[in-house]
Amino acid sequence: MCLIVFAWRPGHPQPLVLAANRDEFYDRASLPLAEWEDAPGLHAGRDLRAGGTWLGVTADGRFAALTNIRDPRQPRGARSRGELPEGFLRGDADAEAFLADLARRSDDYSGFNLLLGDRHALYYFNSEEGLARRLEPGVYGLSNARLDTPWPKVRRATDALTRTLDDPQPQHLLALLGDRQQPPREQLPNTGVGLDWEMLLATVFIVGPGYGTRASSALTLNAEGGLRLVERSFDSQGEVAGEVDLRLEPQQ
Repeated sequence: MCLIVFAWRPGHPQPLVLAANRDEFYDRASLPLAEWEDAPGLHAGRDLRAGGTWLGVTADGRFAALTNIRDPRQPRGARSRGELPEGFLRGDADAEAFLADLARRSDDYSGFNLLLGDRHALYYFNSEEGLARRLEPGVYGLSNARLDTPWPKVRRATDALTRTLDDPQPQHLLALLGDRQQPPREQLPNTGVGLDWEMLLATVFIVGPGYGTRASSALTLNAEGGLRLVERSFDSQGEVAGEVDLRLEPQQ
């Protein structure tokens, strides 16, 4: 994932409302959202190069999502970051215990942000900070820097999410993820990738030569543990290529 905006509101009938875009090179093969044959109950897209995922859920209401940290100077990790959401979703450790273990080995991975949780608690981990943080109620935005770094796309998408919270239907969440408005050049961050890439990456929805938004995801989790996850996939022209609508009822 390269952009995640979400509302965390424990005690609400919908404690988690989330909208996320996965941006990736078009030639990196992946599978759309589905239940994994080798992990019953785990539902996620799957990277076919390294085998992990960027966002997934389980039948018992667990959730995980990942973004990369954009910094060309950072050391390259020996392991794939996509195994982090997968590892949490495959296991039975709670988020706090999983992240305590991860903190001891986070240098195995290139820079990342990780969100983990369920209907009771939501945690955030940034590999540069090295500390797990249990999130308080609120509306948050996350891209390829630390949580709530005020990049234009993060601010724009977070504001749009706030306006949808009275009626967070998947079509509304997916619509805000489709925003292609380019911010003014003077507002762009300088992350070390050059101005052309900063401009390409500055929109909520990206369409570029060889790289762009591959999938948009809209997730709502209710207080009983039931969830709905809609994933819309896109081709290299930014046109809709498919859609999966997953609904999981809470386990008894």
